[in-house]
Order: sequence, then C-alpha cells, then structure tokens
Amino acid sequence: MGRINPFRLRGIVSMAALALALSGCVGRGLPDITGSLAGSTTPVTEAQWRSELQTWQQRYDANQGDRTAAFRYARALRALGQNTQAVAVLQNIILRHPKDMELLGAFGRALMDAGQLKQAEEVLARAHLPERPDWRILSAQGAVADQLGDHQRAQGFYEAALRINPGEPTILSNLGLSYALSKRLPEAERALGEASRHPQADKRVRQNLVLVLGLQGRFAEAERVAATDLPPADVAKAMAQLRQMVSQPNSWDMLRQGGKPAGPRPEGSAAARTAPPKPAG
Repeated sequence: MGRINPFRLRGIVSMAALALALSGCVGRGLPDITGSLAGSTTPVTEAQWRSELQTWQQRYDANQGDRTAAFRYARALRALGQNTQAVAVLQNIILRHPKDMELLGAFGRALMDAGQLKQAEEVLARAHLPERPDWRILSAQGAVADQLGDHQRAQGFYEAALRINPGEPTILSNLGLSYALSKRLPEAERALGEASRHPQADKRVRQNLVLVLGLQGRFAEAERVAATDLPPADVAKAMAQLRQMVSQPNSWDMLRQGGKPAGPRPEGSAAARTAPPKPAG
C-alpha cells in the first residue's frame, strides 16, 4: 500500500481513513508487508498477527541484536497499529545494520505510520538505489509526499513505481487517491477502476472507488461497487454516510482529514494544512 496503511491510505493504497470508515470496520495488516525473508509468510487476520507478535517479541527480548527477530517483531507491531514501538525497534536494529535496505524501507514506512513524515521522507530516500529502484519504496515515498500535500510529486513516485510493476493494484489505488486529493476525479476513477479489476485487488481498493464515485455524485454506481463486499444493511449505511459527507460544503477538507469535519482554522496557518487520507505505505 507500497500503502499511502493501514491496514491503514495504512497506503497509501491502501487505505483512506474515510474509505475504511465506509466499510464499517478497520482491517488489520499492511499491504506493503511481504514475506521477503526466507520461509516467511504474511499473516492475514488480527489473531494471526497477535500470534506473530508474541512469537517474535520473545525472540527479540532474548536478543535485541537479532536482525530477523527485530524485523518480524516490528512488522507485527506495525500491522497492529503500534507504530511508535515499531519505530523504536527498527531504529535500534538499524544502528547495527545501517546499510540494510530492507530494514531502512521498513523503518521509513514505520516513521510514516507514526506521522513523522519528514524523517520518513529522508529514510525512504536511502532505502533503495537509483540503479535498483524498489516499487514498494517508491509507492511509500508517494504516500509520504501525498500526506505532506505535494500531490504532483506523489504522482511522480507512483508513476515510477508502475513502470516497475505495471498494474499493481496498491500503487494504482494510491495514485487514484492522490488524483482525488488533487480534485482530478475522472483520472482518479480511471486509476481506481483499473485497480479494482485486478485479480489481486482487495475490498479496500473498491472502497476507494466507492469514495471517488460518491464525490462525483454517482451514488447508484457507488452502491453497486460497495455491494461487492458489504451486506445490504451495511451498503445502505455506507451510502448514507457518503451522501452526508459529500453534501457538506467542506467535503474536500473532510477528505483530506479522513472524513472528519474541519473546524475553523486561520488561512495559511500550519493547522490549516490538514493531512490527507494516508495512501498505503
């Protein structure tokens, strides 16, 4: 989601806090987390992640210099939303492995999850080499740029990631959300539509498409997409929430805040620059 996620827009792709709210529940896990270590598999359910956390916490507590234990423990912490602790674990192990690209990538995404965006931006820039770019890192860099409000730069990162991994639904979902935040709704719909047709696309991608269709006032289409994953009662509730959000005069501010009504803010103040929904990192 990478995942401007996570599962959050925990990305970016991803998911947007507002899109997750439409589903009526918050899923667990991270789209950017992969079983990259030998013999590693990626848990799916919250119970599986909690079991993973317990296993690797014990091994990490026994030896904080164990690189694999630190990586797996931090990955479980991130999946369960314990982002500050994940940052601390990764920061400690990176002191021992300062050039480990996989650890740097995980550290950068954990910093993003924890809201330390400038630090995340710096770390992610060191997490892959120009001659060997990593699409997950590029997508995470896009997620950070989106959260910093630089949507044009974010879209450049997503496009670069797509050149490496064409059609990847998490990248397309992040790109679509970035277009939405730029008020480029037809382009957002195209990207999210392509993402939703991918065999590996999950419900979070379709939730983002529901959001973009709703922002265009196309509620009947949004309802059909929502019905792919939700029972009728939840579809009705989601559509009522979406209609209410879109009807607000400050709906774009709400989108950037993840669906929360914006209070009065001085024009140009730091508080006025609200964080957008987070693409899956």
